[in-house]
This record gives sequence, structure tokens and C-alpha cells, in this order.
Amino acid sequence: MSSWQPAVAAYIQLRRSVGFQLRTAGVALARFAAFLDARGAAHLTRALALEWAQAAPPRHPATQAQRLSYVRGFARYWSAQDPDTEVPPCGLLPHRPHRAQPYLYSVAEVRRLLRAARQLPPVGGLRGATYSCLLGLLAVTGMRLGEVLHLQVADVDLPAGLLTIRRAKFGKARLVPIHPTTRRALAAYAAQRDQGLEGRSAPAFFVSTRGTPLDAGTVHRTFYALSRETGLRGLTASHGPRLHDFRHRFAVQTLIRWYRAGQDAERRLPLLSTYLGHVHVADTYWYLTAYPALLGHARQRLEARWEVSA
Repeated sequence: MSSWQPAVAAYIQLRRSVGFQLRTAGVALARFAAFLDARGAAHLTRALALEWAQAAPPRHPATQAQRLSYVRGFARYWSAQDPDTEVPPCGLLPHRPHRAQPYLYSVAEVRRLLRAARQLPPVGGLRGATYSCLLGLLAVTGMRLGEVLHLQVADVDLPAGLLTIRRAKFGKARLVPIHPTTRRALAAYAAQRDQGLEGRSAPAFFVSTRGTPLDAGTVHRTFYALSRETGLRGLTASHGPRLHDFRHRFAVQTLIRWYRAGQDAERRLPLLSTYLGHVHVADTYWYLTAYPALLGHARQRLEARWEVSA
């Protein structure tokens, strides 16, 4: 093969056409193609894939396993073109990623965060309204931060009580119904937003005081400051509750409500998965094992079934 670059580029284009962004993977695979070209490789072999994945830098097992997974995907694709392709097996560089331990916010903690956000300077201004509404929306919908930041004014249908998520993970779009109380909160923010913008046009729903879309880094830094102010983080702590934990909280609270209502949470789980925008229901199943309270409810349902069968 004269060059591996066109084959890799075609694979990346195909994956992106079905919604995968492949930011990191695209860069890595381009480097892998250059590596194969430098080796003068006629076929993609397991030995070449392993050599590239383990090349320094990096040396961390997790990164090596990730690099090999990129090659594995391309190898499966290329094997249709070249039957001599060797697809690296999944257990070649085993590594189990560690999920961050989620934090389950209490109702009181969420309220403290929202109160602190409303007091952001200048008090009574657009900045405080923006952050309190944004944090509240994360808490009651379980949306990803990126989904909230990418909301456009046209995506917020207040009369219908629907949010349109257009730039979700893997390029998926979905509708998110909202509660009437959430609809009223968004309507109040929209009115204050329009007043604060003083006639300036701003397509984004959540905006800065200049009318520009919010920057994710700035949102995170503001949240860290609010977390320290409300006692969720130590004054010098670099770790603590995250914005993404609002998503975990929403999922767990939904499951707990189903259990307490006597509903079959397992059968309803695909509904929650769809609402959250998970590609696989297995991603939602993880919430069942993340919190002792959920395991307790699951144990009670199992014991009840045993009693009936006995």
C-alpha cells in the first residue's frame, strides 16, 4: 500500500457522517497512518498496532489502551478491504477505566447554590439570573452542561414546555419536556435576559452580560467559586462536587421515585435513558450501582419477589 493516509481519512469521514466527532481519535489515527507509512507496512498487523500504542509518549496504561482501541476500530473497518488485516483483540492491553465517584446533592445544597448564584455581582443583574437559572436547569433536567450552553432562543419552546437539544453527544438530537415550574423559571429568566440585553440580538439562550454565549471554562470556574462559598468545597480544595453530578442526581432521584411508587424501574429505564440522551441503556444502568439507596430499593424488590415465589 503506497500510503495509509487516504484509508484512515475515509474511515474518519465515515464515522463522523454518522455522528461521531472523533476529535482525539482523528488526530491519533492520522499519526498512526503516518507511523504505518514510515514502516512501509503493506498490511495492518497486531504487532504494528501494539508497537504504536505503546510508543512513548505516552506510557500510561489507560492512554495506551485508548490508542489501541482507536486502531481496533479502524482495523475492523479496513479488514473488509484487506483480509490480511489483523484486528487487535480487546484483551491485548486490558485497562478498566475508573469512573469518578458521583456526588448526590441534597435539596438544601442545591438551594444554597442557587441563592449564592443569584447574589453574583452586580446583585440583581443579568449575571446572577443567568447562573441561577442555568444551575437550576441542570438540576431539574439532568442535561449535560454542553447541551445547556448550546441552547438557542429558538430551541426553548415555553408555550409547549419543550427544549430541543440539537448538539448532544454523538450528534444526536432530542426533545426534553420540562415541568410547568421549570417553564415559569425559564420565562422569568428570558424576560430579565431581554431587559438586560437592552435590545441587542443574542441567539444563545444563556448569555453573558455582553450578550455573548457563555464559555464552558468560565461556567466551571464560577461554579467552583460558588461551591467554596456554600461549603461544598474547601477554600483550597481542587476536587469536589462537579456540575456533571447534577445529571447523576437527576437520574438517581428519578429511579428512587419509581421504586417508592412501586413501579418497575427496570422496565422504565429505557425512558430515562432516552430522556438523558444516552446512546446505550447500559450507560444508564450504571446509576443503579452508584448509590447505596438504589441498591437498597433493588434488594427490597428482589426479596419481595422471593417471598411471592416461595
